[in-house]
Amino acid sequence: MAERIVAESDKFDLVIIGCGPAGEKAGAQAAYFGKRVAVIERAGVPGGSCINTGTVPSKTLRESALYFSGLGQRGLYGIDYSLKENLSVHDFMHHEREVVEMERRRILKNLELHKIEYVEGQAAFEDVHTVVITDPTTNGGSTRRLRGKIILIATGSKPHRPAEISFDDVHTFDSDTFLQMQRIPRSLAVIGGGVIGCEYASIFMALGVKVTLVDGRDKLLPFLDTEISERLRDCLKKLGMEFWFNERPVKVENSARGATLRMKSGKKLETEAALFAAGRRAAVEGLALEKAGLALNDRGYIPVDENYRTSVTNIYAAGDVIGFPALASTSMEQGRVAVCHAFGFQYKQRVASMLPMGIYTIPEISAAGETEDSCKEKKIGYEVGRARYENNARGHIAGDTAGLLKLVFSPQDKKLLGVSIIGESATELIHIGMTVLDNGLTINEFIEQVFNYPTLSEMYKYAAYDGLGNLAGHKLREG
Repeated sequence: MAERIVAESDKFDLVIIGCGPAGEKAGAQAAYFGKRVAVIERAGVPGGSCINTGTVPSKTLRESALYFSGLGQRGLYGIDYSLKENLSVHDFMHHEREVVEMERRRILKNLELHKIEYVEGQAAFEDVHTVVITDPTTNGGSTRRLRGKIILIATGSKPHRPAEISFDDVHTFDSDTFLQMQRIPRSLAVIGGGVIGCEYASIFMALGVKVTLVDGRDKLLPFLDTEISERLRDCLKKLGMEFWFNERPVKVENSARGATLRMKSGKKLETEAALFAAGRRAAVEGLALEKAGLALNDRGYIPVDENYRTSVTNIYAAGDVIGFPALASTSMEQGRVAVCHAFGFQYKQRVASMLPMGIYTIPEISAAGETEDSCKEKKIGYEVGRARYENNARGHIAGDTAGLLKLVFSPQDKKLLGVSIIGESATELIHIGMTVLDNGLTINEFIEQVFNYPTLSEMYKYAAYDGLGNLAGHKLREG
C-alpha cells in the first residue's frame, strides 16, 4: 500500500500519545533540547488519571475529609468532632474541582511554554512512524495524520472490570467512576485491600461512612513492613472499619437501595455503594498496536527494556501503560529517561534505583528500601530502630500519637537498609531517609545532624538512638 502523504507541518521529532505525567514531562524534556513535539490526548482534558480521576483528586479529597470530619483535631482538645451536618457531594468535591482545574491549566501552560503542540482526539497507529488522530467532536470525525521520528506511548491504565460484576456507576463503581457519585453513601464496601482501596476506604471512614473492606488476602498492603500494615489496620479498626479477609465477591446485584455482594464463601454483604479497586490494565483501546507490530504481555501491559523502548526501535512506552510501579512520580522520570535515550541526550540516563512508596491513607504511609519482611526473605542480617509519634513533641502538637518511624539497618556496619513510616507527613519525611539510603550512609548520619525542634524530622535521630540501643544487646537477626 502506498504511503500516505503527511504535510510538513504534521511531521515531528517526537509524537506522544497521552498527556498524563509521563507524556507531559517527556514532551517538556525533548522540547527543552530543541525537538519539535506533539502531544495527543483523547480525554478532552490533559493530566491523565493522575489529575482527573486518581492521584490528585483522591489526595485532595483526603484533605477535605480531614477538614470536614475534624478527624485531624480529635486528639488535640479531647473533643469528639462529628461530620459537619448536611455535607453534600458538592461541598465535599469543591476543593477537588478547584485543584484539578488548576493542574489542568498548569499542564497546558507548560506545553505552551515549551512550544509543544497539543492535539485532542483518539490516536491510532497507521505504521511505526504514523498515527491517525480522529476528532470525535466534529461531524463524521475528522482525521489528521502525524508522523514522528520517535513515538512515545503514555496512555496510562484503566480499572479492571470483572465480567461477573455489574457496574452501574450509581451504586457499584470502579476507581475511575467512583468520584462521579451523586451523594455520600451511609455505607460503602471497598473490594481490594491495595493502595487505591485502602486510600478510599480510610477517606470515607473519616467522613463517618460505615466501611467494610473486602480482600482475598489475609492482610492489607502485603508489600509493606508487617508492623506498618498491622498498625494501619489497627488505626482503621479503631475508627470502626470492618474487614472481610480471605473473601471474594462473585456476584453483585444493584437495586434502588444499593448493592448486594455475594461472596464465594456464601456470605452476603448489603451496602449503599460498592467500590471495586482490584487491579488495573493498560489503556490501549483504539491504538491499533498491531499496525505498529506491538502487543501486550501476559499481564496486560506494553513490555519495554531498561530504556523504556518497546520491541519496535523507534517506539517507546512509559508510565502506567507498562505496569509496575505505576506511580505518578516514577512515570514522570520514565518519560524523561525514554526521550533522553531515544535522542541520545547526555542527560537523564536512568530512573533512580531508590523509589519512595507514598500511600495517602488516614494515617498516611511511606516507605523506601528494605523492610523486616524483605530482610527475612533475602536472609539479610538486620537490626531495627523505632521512634514513636507519641514520644515526639510535634506529634502531640499535631494530634497524632499513633504514628511510627522505623529504621532497618545492618548490624555489622550500621548502614541504613530501609525506612518505613506511618503517621502525619510520612510522605514528606521519607525523603530524609532516602537521601541517606541513596548515598549508602549509616544511621550515624541521623545522630550527627541537628534537627529543628519541635519537628517530626527529629524522630530519625531517636530512631537511630533506639537502633544503637537494640544493637548493644543485639542477637543477630537472620532472615
